[in-house]
Amino acid sequence: MRQSVSCLLLISALFLSACGSPLPRSADGRGTITQPPRAVSGEAAEVVMYAMSLIDTGYRFGGKNPEAGLDCSGMVSYIFDQATGRRVQGSAADIARQGRPVPREQLRPGDLVFFNTMNRPFSHVGLYIGDGRFIHAPSSNGRVRIENMSSSYFAQRYEAARTLLD
Repeated sequence: MRQSVSCLLLISALFLSACGSPLPRSADGRGTITQPPRAVSGEAAEVVMYAMSLIDTGYRFGGKNPEAGLDCSGMVSYIFDQATGRRVQGSAADIARQGRPVPREQLRPGDLVFFNTMNRPFSHVGLYIGDGRFIHAPSSNGRVRIENMSSSYFAQRYEAARTLLD
């Protein structure tokens, strides 16, 4: 129950902060919008809420459901299947090929973030939740958890972002 309330508060904060954010301005400062902001959809909110419900789920290599344990790609597949009905399958690299590229500065909750953690491109995937943070299923410490993208470990290994939404 406490985790559900925390999830709802986080999602509410994300939406409210997006509503109060200033619009990007042009170089001349006249207020011209140079690029429309990427809005957070209801589907993205569902994906993030579902991901939050998996925090503390145990890790298992090749795991595809919370009862058995999840690995990073299994977690993403499970979230998208449960929250949106989309079938997302394969490794982190396979999932990266299924999404549309998103510039880092345009990340929004529900996007996927990819890292090179095994000296292989796109070897790890997490779900961006906003405010520079993402949820993932790490093999170390064995539990689904939230990390900051600016941590020294992940900042050095960030590769790209993709979206499966819209």
